[in-house]
Formats: sequence, structure tokens, C-alpha cells
Amino acid sequence: MKFTAYILDVLTSSVYPARITVEEGIFKQIVPIMVDGETKVDVEGLMLPGFIDSHIHIESSMLTPAQFAKVAVMHGTTSVVCDPHEIANVSGIDGIEFMIENASTVPFNFYFSAPSCVPATSFETSGAVLNSDDIEFLLQKDEIVALGEMMDFPGVINGDEEVLRKLELARKYNKPIDGHAPLVSGEELDKYMEQYIVTDHECSNFQEAIEKKQKGMKIMVRDGSSAKNMEALFDFTERINYLKNQESFGIIPSEVLERRIHSPIFDFIVSDDKNSKDLINGHLNLSVKKAAELGIDIIKAIEMVTINPASHYNLDAGAIVTGAKADFIFIDNIIDFNILKTYVAGECVFDGENVLFDAPDVETQNRIDTPKKTAEDFDILFDGDECKVNVIECFNGELLTQKATAKLHVKDGKVMPDIYEDILKISVVERYGNNNVANAFIKGFGLKKGAIASSIAHDSHNIIVVGYDSEEMAEAVNTVIENKGGIAVVSEDFKDSLPLPIAGLMTNDDAFAVAEKLKVLQKMASALGCKIDSPFMTMAFMALLVIPSIKISDKGLFDGDNFEFMDVIID
Repeated sequence: MKFTAYILDVLTSSVYPARITVEEGIFKQIVPIMVDGETKVDVEGLMLPGFIDSHIHIESSMLTPAQFAKVAVMHGTTSVVCDPHEIANVSGIDGIEFMIENASTVPFNFYFSAPSCVPATSFETSGAVLNSDDIEFLLQKDEIVALGEMMDFPGVINGDEEVLRKLELARKYNKPIDGHAPLVSGEELDKYMEQYIVTDHECSNFQEAIEKKQKGMKIMVRDGSSAKNMEALFDFTERINYLKNQESFGIIPSEVLERRIHSPIFDFIVSDDKNSKDLINGHLNLSVKKAAELGIDIIKAIEMVTINPASHYNLDAGAIVTGAKADFIFIDNIIDFNILKTYVAGECVFDGENVLFDAPDVETQNRIDTPKKTAEDFDILFDGDECKVNVIECFNGELLTQKATAKLHVKDGKVMPDIYEDILKISVVERYGNNNVANAFIKGFGLKKGAIASSIAHDSHNIIVVGYDSEEMAEAVNTVIENKGGIAVVSEDFKDSLPLPIAGLMTNDDAFAVAEKLKVLQKMASALGCKIDSPFMTMAFMALLVIPSIKISDKGLFDGDNFEFMDVIID
């Protein structure tokens, strides 16, 4: 395969015409050619390296890896570094091997990290446990390029023996270690980083990210479906103040600092979690455009999804250079950024209109092992007329929560939610055979009636439900149980669901079918009063105990600041 094209060289941040030769999926030769008035190229558009999402959980798309690839290539993504800890929490190593096998059936580059925290904590019930021996087994696989995000930052900081063993194994096999340290700073951050944990994707503000960057971490700027941190981390005023502070020391001239204003301080752009409704509209291509709109030099933003992740994870891609894998795309121009074609290993996989490969249907072990529930399972009891309760307060577009309290009335011995103050009930139903149910209260969803439930509840993926009425909460949970996993919306006026029979996380349907159903379910949730843009994904993170400040597992309400359970009812 030989052709001439205008290429974007991410190593020199320049554009020039070149004669390109691809053989056996590799760039065999890249020869710059002289530019003159008669210079012509064979291919329309600008040639870029294929995009690399360096931190994503494929399961959050609700698609199999093969189905994910079919939609990702439409947006110029040719590689992902994915952490399969979602399915690992459900099915252990069998689930990870399922992901690797399915990924191998399509022309797309799936790289994996070994999930370091399965389960994320000991304060919840998961479907599997991965110990250090399991991690060593995984780290020896060719498909595994890193140790996945170390969410147990208290275990790292306090020197937990098993946690440190996993980190030692990553160093033994020369695999980088991904971090997960929301709001960790100061001496605790120093202790965390002493274990060679080199990335973080949980920064929610500029100052947090700068501290970690200054101490040597590589910062992933997250632009996903639920967590959107790009505006905060690319805040133009914060960047200018940071750079002008350096000028005040008299070390760097102002004219030099001015040239640096549009250069990103951080390292990667990632999605972390991207649902199908968002994915069909775009992936990293939209994130790069968004970065440019926030004042980042667009070529530098492209480097954050190409050469930067390729260099960090030692991937044979990320640049149009001799010897690299021939993963590349064509865009119409650097402003509109429309994807014209996508190539993987020198083969066209998206021709601008059609994806040129199919995704096979699969079967895998399902893990919904719990009896149907009754309304009484979701009642919170108290002897009195009213009581004060602890409340999870959640926010649109954020994974962080705040601790709140509320005074609630008691009727017939049951603590009642307060629809006027947006205090609803939230419950987690254990789905692996132990039949635990934990109940608490949440603020921020805005539901006026009905209930929403899902078997996606990070990271142990028990069934989670938010609602006003116990009867409707039970019906929503039972719909998920009947479907062997999935999402359900229930009210007295309507009921619908999206079955996810593959581990209760994924389906064989394609992204467009899943997106259409999600769109319907989100409209239903909105009709019930929900104020959250991505209600099901936001709800799923209400069970992730390693993100402050207050969450819930199947074992109870959890104080993420002090890493201990807390009472729902305050004495």
C-alpha cells in the first residue's frame, strides 16, 4: 500500500506532505516531499495517528468489546487501554479472559490492565476476589500492559501487605501502575506515590491536578458520560494564574509564558466511562475539539490521545513513523475535525459511511442470584414521629458526593422520604447469593415518583435502586432480576427496561440499539422528575466506596472520608 498525504507529525507538531508505504500492517517508509505549487496528494484530508483512549472501562458502554470497536472506529479511535475490573468483580479471571477473547475477534487494538482492586474494598460483596497470585498470572499475559487503577489508596498509604504485593509484582514485570486517588494530597499523596503509582484520572480541580503533576504524576483529564473534569482542569484563568506565578519569581520571561498558555499542562485525555448514548455521537474526537474550545492548542490536544499514551504504555502506535503499527485516520480539517476514514494495521475499517467488520454474538456466565424482593425490603424503620438521617448528596456530572442530613417524618413506623426537599431512598441489593439489602437516603436525583434500578453499581455491581415508593423500588429491582441484569424504570404510569444478560453489564446488541433504549429510559426518568443528565451512570457510582465522601454498599451506608460504615439514622 503506497500513497501520498498530508500528515500531522505529533513528534514535531508539524504538518507536511509525505509519501507513505505500508507493508504487513506497519509503516514501512515515511518520506517527506517538497511542497510546491504542483504538489498533489492521493488522499483527501489530513492524516493523523489513530486515537488512543488510555483509560476506559468498556463495560460501561454496555457493549461487548467487539461491539464497542464497531462504533469507536467511526470516531477515529483505534486503540484503548481498558481496565476490565467491572466484569472481574462479577466473574473474576473468567470474565477478564472473556473480554480478551472477544476483543481478539475484531480489527482494533485492545490493551488491558490487570484489575488491582477486586473488590474495590472489603466493605462490599462482589462476585469474585483477585489476590496477588491472580494478579501475577494476569501480568504475564501479552495483552496486559499495566496494573489497573489502585483504588485502595488507604491500603497503599497504610502499607497493607496484599496491596503492596500487587504493586511489587507490577514492578517485577515492568508494567506501569495506574492510580486512583481522589482528593489525596500532602503527605498521604507522597506515601501513595512512593509505590511508583504514576497516573491519576480522578482530579476534579486544577489545584489537585497541579499538586500531583508537580510531584511527578501523569494526569489524565477525564471527559466521560458521568464525570466531566475537562472544564475544571483546562480552566483558562487557573492556567494563566499558575503561569504568571512563575513569572513573579523573575525566572521565566512573560513572553515565554505567553507562548505556554495554550499548551496543556497535563498528559492524557481519557473517557473512563462512556455510555452508548454518548458514544454514538463521538469519542475522543469530540474531547479533542472540546479541549481546543477551552483554549488548548489543538495539536497538543491530539498528542494527548496519540503519542503521549503510546509512549507511556509502550504501545507500537500513536505516531506516523517508520516501524510503528499503521493505525491512522483522515479528518477533513483541523477545525471541523470530521472523521473521513479509519485504518487499523493498514486496513480500512471505516470508510466514512460504513464499518467494514462485524462483531460476533457471545455468551458468558450470568451472575444474578437473588430472590425477588418485596416492598418491606426497602423500608427504613424507626420508633417515633420523626428522625434525623444521614443523606448522600450527589451532583450532576460529578462522582464526588457530600455528606448531608435531613429531618424526616415517620409514618406507621417507616421513615418517609421528602419529595419536596428531594430526599429519596437509595438501596443496594446484593446479587451473588447472600441476599443482603442496605437502605439509605439520597439527595440530588429529583425524582418526584417512580424508581430506577440497575445491575451496574460500581464496582461490585450489585443491584442499585433509587426511588420514592418502596413498592415501585421493589418492582424496578425485580424487573432487573427477571432480565438477568440491566436497567429498569418503573412508575404507576409506565415501565420499561434494558436487559444486560452478559454478566449483568453488557448486551450483544449494537451501540445504536443500546443508545436508543437508553434514550427512552432517560426520557422516562426525566418525566419522573430526574435532574441528572446521566442518571443510570451517576446512580452506579453511588456504590463506589473509594470515591469520597459518602456512598452505599450492600452492607450499609459508608463514610468514604474515614473509610468506615455510618448509621443512616442519627441518634
